[in-house]
Amino acid sequence: MHRGTSYMSMDREDSSSSSNNKALRGIGVLILGSVILFLLSPSPNADDGASLLRQRQPNRNLLSRAANDPRERTRKLPVRIQSLIAQSQVVGNHLMEVKDGRKSVEEIIHSGNSHSEGGSSVGIGSSIHIGAGAASRNHKSAPMTLTEIIDFLQSFLKKLNSSNIKNKRATYHGIWAAYHDLAVKYLYPWDREYIRRMPIRREDGNLYVSVASFRDEFCPETLIQAFGKAKNPEKLFVGLVQQNCEEAKCRSGFIDGKMMDVKTDPDCYALFCSSSVGKKYCNSGNIRLLRMKESLALGPYMARYFAAKMWMGEQYYMQIDSHMTFLQDWDALSIDMLKKAPTKKPVISHYPRPHTADLVARSADPAPRLCGPRFATTDVESEIVRLDGTGNYDTVRLDVPRFAPFVAAGYLVASSEILRDIPFDPFLPYIFMGEEIILSARLWTSGYDIFSPTFSALGHHWAMLSKNYNKPKFWESLHRTFTFGIHDPVEMMVMNRIKYQLGYPESAKDMVKPNTVFTAVDQYSMGKVRPLDEYLKIVGVDVKTKVITYTAWCETGVPPPGFQRYNHLYEK
Repeated sequence: MHRGTSYMSMDREDSSSSSNNKALRGIGVLILGSVILFLLSPSPNADDGASLLRQRQPNRNLLSRAANDPRERTRKLPVRIQSLIAQSQVVGNHLMEVKDGRKSVEEIIHSGNSHSEGGSSVGIGSSIHIGAGAASRNHKSAPMTLTEIIDFLQSFLKKLNSSNIKNKRATYHGIWAAYHDLAVKYLYPWDREYIRRMPIRREDGNLYVSVASFRDEFCPETLIQAFGKAKNPEKLFVGLVQQNCEEAKCRSGFIDGKMMDVKTDPDCYALFCSSSVGKKYCNSGNIRLLRMKESLALGPYMARYFAAKMWMGEQYYMQIDSHMTFLQDWDALSIDMLKKAPTKKPVISHYPRPHTADLVARSADPAPRLCGPRFATTDVESEIVRLDGTGNYDTVRLDVPRFAPFVAAGYLVASSEILRDIPFDPFLPYIFMGEEIILSARLWTSGYDIFSPTFSALGHHWAMLSKNYNKPKFWESLHRTFTFGIHDPVEMMVMNRIKYQLGYPESAKDMVKPNTVFTAVDQYSMGKVRPLDEYLKIVGVDVKTKVITYTAWCETGVPPPGFQRYNHLYEK
């Protein structure tokens, strides 16, 4: 072959060079193929003009469509798992890992890619991705509407009803597992989304009052008095969780070891709204209602959880029971006491006087204060800290509220920021004891200071809790929903979640089964402002030795250790 001569122009009849011709043809084909592949392949440095860009653009569009279509991320998963994810059941195929303790719910939900600015690079397990079915709402940041909230809660309760029927004969382990799995699939992911989109607290002077009612005949009168005796009833908004027997024939509570048939429970909401006081406020939206069948009752703590979700940004939050009496202007008086507390983040709380007390006549007297804890001695209460030591310790009523170690669940007023700082825990169903000590500890460690009111603005029907008072209790409904006697063991199991947070050694994670008792516990635990050990020392509680130390500061009305700078306020 002559130099410069193309192999394509060679004399094909030259027999002496036929073998060389074949070799050159092969090499030429390889070179041509390589050139074509190079031109067609994506290259970050390619600048071969519009023709090459047109060749590459379809591949880029295909990748973009795949990234933006949530179905592409799940298409290769089994059909069952695709269905779970599409229904926003975030745990999906990880449920057994959660049950076995190999993974936590928060590890699943909060793992993966995070939401980036200007994009939506969310993985199946990321903190804002709640399953492929939720892709269309990932962009939402506005607070949920009241209708959205109630619709979801009713949907969850409907699923809970189906689960309860299915597990009618379940053991207490089975009852907990059924609730836990339902909460993991639906309630917990929704709760995290709700918290992300919580309303902004408004400086509007409005008061939101959480009222949890369980088959309570005093509930209508409680609402009538609340609005009738409020100084600013137009600024009062009530979130009512009404748990009633709505059947033609209901059952009473136990008395002398017996129950009897009784009529349908009074409809608190309907009776209040038909009253001369209530009609106006029901029509103006000052009452927000979540109806529940008594068979779905999960205990007072979870009822307060549901009620808290109906808060719409009001400035102040109050929590009361549904069997209360009221002093005239109770709303303004409670807020005024809150404002007079000497620290930045106060909470006013105590066990109110009995309903038989003349609140007007006693308004000049100092309010009783909640001081004395004790460790419970019954098996069902699992040595949880109980708050029994309420007393009239003061002889002079001061204008400045005195410090207190604990809050009471039946009367509490604070800035509504506590709903954001100390959100209710969706994994505490079926408990009756323990909510006050865990709330007290979470408040204190989050930087809130607890105070007793200077006088009693509300009274309480304490007889409702008496064993000799023939009124229904939620655990009796639980026995009818499942089997008799089931409440105590399931409460003892769930109580480990509270005891773990408080540092009880017997409730450490390696001591308790099942591990699901601790699902997402860190999302609803102590604050980061002050240490738990410091709080327990100040209130005289040792959860390791089960010893209560008398601290004296609460009973004598002086500030606790570390707060001596406020001593001068109480020298009277």
